Amino acid sequence: MKIEFFLFLIGYFVLLLFVGFLFSKRMKNLEDFFLASRNLPAFLVFFSLSASWFGATSILVSTDQAFERGLSSFWVMGAPAVLTVLLLAFVLSRPIRRLPIVSLPDLVELRYGRTVRHMSSFLIIWYMAVLAASQMVAAGIFLESFLGIPYFWSLALGTFVVLVYSAFGGFLSVVVTDGLQFVLLIAGIFGLFIFLSGSSSMNQLSVYASELGKRDYFNIFFNFKENILIVFSFTLAWTISPIAWQRIQAARSDTSARTGLFATSGTLFFLYWIVVFIGMLSLPLFFSRGTDGPLLSALISSKTGVLLGGILFVAVVAAVMSTMDTAINTGALSLTRDVYQQVFPQRQGKEIVFVSRLSTFIIGGVAFLVAIKFQSILKTLGLASEIMAEGLFVPGMAMIFLRKKLPLAGFLSLLLGGGYSIVGFLCELGLLPLSWPSWPYSVPYGFGLSLAGFAAGFLLERFVKKKK
Repeated sequence: MKIEFFLFLIGYFVLLLFVGFLFSKRMKNLEDFFLASRNLPAFLVFFSLSASWFGATSILVSTDQAFERGLSSFWVMGAPAVLTVLLLAFVLSRPIRRLPIVSLPDLVELRYGRTVRHMSSFLIIWYMAVLAASQMVAAGIFLESFLGIPYFWSLALGTFVVLVYSAFGGFLSVVVTDGLQFVLLIAGIFGLFIFLSGSSSMNQLSVYASELGKRDYFNIFFNFKENILIVFSFTLAWTISPIAWQRIQAARSDTSARTGLFATSGTLFFLYWIVVFIGMLSLPLFFSRGTDGPLLSALISSKTGVLLGGILFVAVVAAVMSTMDTAINTGALSLTRDVYQQVFPQRQGKEIVFVSRLSTFIIGGVAFLVAIKFQSILKTLGLASEIMAEGLFVPGMAMIFLRKKLPLAGFLSLLLGGGYSIVGFLCELGLLPLSWPSWPYSVPYGFGLSLAGFAAGFLLERFVKKKK
């Protein structure tokens, strides 16, 4: 363990905990804790969305993918992220803000009834826990390589810090720390890009790629079938994700929400391409021996100096935590609003703030258990996206634009699509000995089942009404 990295980490963790405690006294009710009193300006919407989207997979997996596969790696994270934010900005932002809801299942109940609400709440809580787990896996892998402590304890250290500041400061502390983390991230990414631009050239890169037999290194459409399925899976999941909806609802105005979304889309497009070029420009540096562990770990530990290495180290940790805290906070919102308040609707004020903090630790604990089982960042993130893409996208989009109550359509759609994703998840765990398509090839089947279930329910309800 290099002592300078440990000191950078301690200083960063102290700053995060300070922010959490600073905002703890502002938490008076549910909307304070989870929606920052619906008063976020455009720049905080931008910072929070950008930081939560540009997480561990963006930094660690995208650079590894670019190192191995070249330009086509942009499809893995960059394309779906930009496409989703533009879709939200152009089509969904204003309709979402017009909805009389606190959480997504509030709308589910208005359109489909309480039974479907409970089903969607389960899917959302499960999704957020698995999404948080994907970031915990990244934290465990990355910190293990630098601190020299086992994966389990590296995982526990990162999780503990996020849980403390998220539980005390709520959504406001998540948004503010996301802003701090995003600034660190930008500094680290640009510093590394400038460093690599001076160390490697595109001519060198072309020669080394040719010698390694990477004939499609500069072909953006390489492995297109798998890449387009990944784009499909992530775009469906992120469009209906409560993470984006939470920030749109928390914005001060329609203009603040849309301005934040447009700024995020442009920033993500630029950042993802920078990350792709970082991965590709690293090829000449590790041509002869490859890398041991994540590419960024190898770059920080062996190629950069103390200052740039320290900034990069903290930037990667920031990327991990900015998505982890978001997933945990949004999952806790659903657990509090859609489970606890359904049983105890009269509980308000300080009591609900206490329950919200307890929910934060519960979601974090479930995610921690998932992270112990799965130790592949991209695989865990893919399984998380599958939950929303197959289970909630079809009924979710329908309930925004359809005003009629369609309980049977919503029920069948969630039952078939969500059930398919549950079976797939259990197969990945090894609990069901079935031959099941793996992610992302499983997504069209689950999405098709969800769509068929909604159509069948819709037609059955129309038939019943005509008979009456």
